[in-house]
Amino acid sequence: MGMNKKNTRKKKSHIPFRLNLLFFIVFLLFSVIIVRLGYLQVIRGDEFEAIVKRTETTSVAQTVPRGLIYDRNGNILVGNQAQHSITYTRGANVSANGMAATATSLSAMIEVDTKDLTERDLKDFWAANHLEALRERLDDEEKQLPGSELYAVELEKITEEDIDFTDKELQAAGIFKSMNSATALTTINVKNIGVTETELAVVSENLSILNGVEVSKDWVRVYPQGDLLSTILGGVTSERSGLPSDQAAAYLAKGYARNDRVGDAYLEQQYETVLRGSKAKYEMTTDQDGETVATSQTYEGKKGDNLILTMDISFQEKIEKISTDCLSSGEDEWNDRIYIVALNPKNGDILGMTGKKIDVNTGKVVDSVHGVLNENFIMGSTIKGATVLAGYMDDVITLTDNTLIDEPMTFQGTSQKSSLFNPIANNRVPVNDITALEKSSNIYMVKLAMMMGGQNTYEYNGPINIDKDATLAKLRSYYAQFGLGVKTGIDLPSESQGYLGMPLNPGLVLDEAYGQFDNYTPMQLAQYISTIANGGTRFAPRLVKEVRGTDKDGDLGALSLNVEPKVMNQLNVSPEAIKRVQQGMWQVTHSPTAVSTRVFGPNDNIGIAGKTGTGESIYQGDVASLLYKETTNSAFVGYGPFDNPEIAVGVIIPYLKENNAPATRITKEVMDTYFENR
Repeated sequence: MGMNKKNTRKKKSHIPFRLNLLFFIVFLLFSVIIVRLGYLQVIRGDEFEAIVKRTETTSVAQTVPRGLIYDRNGNILVGNQAQHSITYTRGANVSANGMAATATSLSAMIEVDTKDLTERDLKDFWAANHLEALRERLDDEEKQLPGSELYAVELEKITEEDIDFTDKELQAAGIFKSMNSATALTTINVKNIGVTETELAVVSENLSILNGVEVSKDWVRVYPQGDLLSTILGGVTSERSGLPSDQAAAYLAKGYARNDRVGDAYLEQQYETVLRGSKAKYEMTTDQDGETVATSQTYEGKKGDNLILTMDISFQEKIEKISTDCLSSGEDEWNDRIYIVALNPKNGDILGMTGKKIDVNTGKVVDSVHGVLNENFIMGSTIKGATVLAGYMDDVITLTDNTLIDEPMTFQGTSQKSSLFNPIANNRVPVNDITALEKSSNIYMVKLAMMMGGQNTYEYNGPINIDKDATLAKLRSYYAQFGLGVKTGIDLPSESQGYLGMPLNPGLVLDEAYGQFDNYTPMQLAQYISTIANGGTRFAPRLVKEVRGTDKDGDLGALSLNVEPKVMNQLNVSPEAIKRVQQGMWQVTHSPTAVSTRVFGPNDNIGIAGKTGTGESIYQGDVASLLYKETTNSAFVGYGPFDNPEIAVGVIIPYLKENNAPATRITKEVMDTYFENR
């Protein structure tokens, strides 16, 4: 009994001590917490309050109006139309839920087009508004998925009933789609077409509750001259499409945003850096949640500079009418297109260019000016001036030894070759370089090519003893000096070099010498005749002659850049040889025995020299039933005045059923129109 009492006393004395120890430890912990809280609140309170209230200031850029495009006389071809805009600038860390709330508020103030909304767009908007509800629809395994996979599963959980939106919800979804397309710290147009004065006023009054939303000014491209040159002028991408995918990396490296509008073709693309201007700069202040709390402009930006073209819209309109009338006349039942290029041979200025074709579905004449650069054709005898000068360059003829015998020629393995003016077998007619051009001697050109290949003799039904590949390469190297078979250097982002064939036999190399093998573009044809007209300088064709700024009244301002003519090369031949070719081309249009004299001759008040071309080809137009039928291309090159050329013209009218040489007449019309217009 005594032992039990002793044990009981020991237990009773031990329990209070452990409780006291526990209380003491708790007391110490509370003391530490109190001291720590005191330190945080009293010693570092201001520091942490500043962190909570901290904001970040980031630079943001906004686009400015694009530069305009004028003709040489100051007439606007591409302009801007100012318009009101409601914009949204996305913060650095703004949440989808925050954007959805802003979109819902804004939908009560403006109306946007919702016809392009997809099911995915509607689901994105519903998801942004129902984050917690959507999360509850996932099982534990789905909740562990990584970001993109998780969101894909979440979208699958959204039902058709969820996205059965009212009209007002559709409006909010459309606005949200625009907002969501913006990357962080970039500005997009939520609505920039048809913004009403009421919408502008209501949004302006409520900017304080519309995070990131502003009212601003925007622009849209307009074309005062209608479709005139519309293809070559190019276009501008939409804000939604933004940077072209194949060029996005290059644009981003230059400081563009993904939704920036850029030139998407031809002039707008080629001169993008000139036309775009300098973006306006803003400082945007955002809070801890990424919401915009203040915006201030630091640089108002600079409108893009303006392009002054080499073309006169009055002359351009007239040659387009000439082209349209030619096709509309139905003169030839197969012909469905025409191309005209007019250059200033002294500097490469493009005075006018047009391409027209008949739409096979509607029967209407439509614009096809891009074909000037990208379609290619057999040009026939028009290129014989280049072949004669190639003979001089290769020293197979000289100024004192340039007479050859024109005679029908028959070789092994190829059909007979002859000149139209001398088709009779065994009829031998001596011609020199000048008369060869006047009479359009195919045989003169054939013999030049043979001599370039090392063959100086001919026997009936004998072989063609030339290295076809080496001879063709030599001919092409000479033709390249005129711009035939190579890019012309035009100030546009794309052009064809023509079509250069692979000869299966040496007879085709001989055909090359009189324009019956390789295909050339209308622009190459015009550059070739310009090079002969000016005495041997190949200028790159150019559409832009000046770059000018904008004055304070919004009109054309000071000269920013005078675009100098670009010399591609000089012909490697004597001036005397060029003069002989020029004389041959004069006789084409003025000799009593020349076919073209009836078009020019006494009717020529300008002094035009030129060369006809008839290309034997196959139909490759848009009428399926005519494909691969034998057809004729009518071509003509000319320049004038003869003693001091101001204009050089190349015309090609392909796919003719009848060989009536309409290109000769069209060239005369273009020349007369130019001098009347001037």
